[in-house]
Amino acid sequence: MSADAPGRLVLVRHGETEWSAAGRHTGLTDVPLTARGEADARALVPLLAQFDVALALSSPLERARRTAALAGLVPEVDDDLVEWDYGRWEGMTTPQIRAALEDPAWTVLENGVAPGATPGETVEEVAARASRVLRRAEAARSRGDVVLVAHGHLLRVLAATALRQEPRFAAHLVLRPAAVCVLGAEHDVPAVLAWNLEDPNR
Repeated sequence: MSADAPGRLVLVRHGETEWSAAGRHTGLTDVPLTARGEADARALVPLLAQFDVALALSSPLERARRTAALAGLVPEVDDDLVEWDYGRWEGMTTPQIRAALEDPAWTVLENGVAPGATPGETVEEVAARASRVLRRAEAARSRGDVVLVAHGHLLRVLAATALRQEPRFAAHLVLRPAAVCVLGAEHDVPAVLAWNLEDPNR
């Protein structure tokens, strides 16, 4: 991410789903928002009103597009914003995966996924998609802020990439459902300006 563009990069994770509430890896399965997820998405309206939005992009998955609509955005769909393809681990929690592998230290960012009903992706492949999104956002940031509505792991990897860190740095960037994070620059260095902003009444 260029530190020269004046616009900020605004990351919005979709609202709660039943799977996210249970800690299940939710990649390509299109799970709808819960009632709480919808309410929290509506609560994003005043938070996002402070930004001068030049471009809004959304994952093609319904949970992200619904969050964007409830938050008052009219985004373009970008297929590169879809969540990580978790392959064999789709729908499973981290404790379940650790038990299946007999590996108490497994994490998706460090150890990756295995093929299942879908092929799965490496973290490097997720980062490559994130890099394409960042390139698309770059020109628009000369006109204002760019809002990206997507998913937890994808946005964490995208943030790590934008901050010029290796993709696994995303492990240090926990992102809550229906929260807003802002990336920009400080003294020409890409920086986190705000993280996990949300309605204080939630």
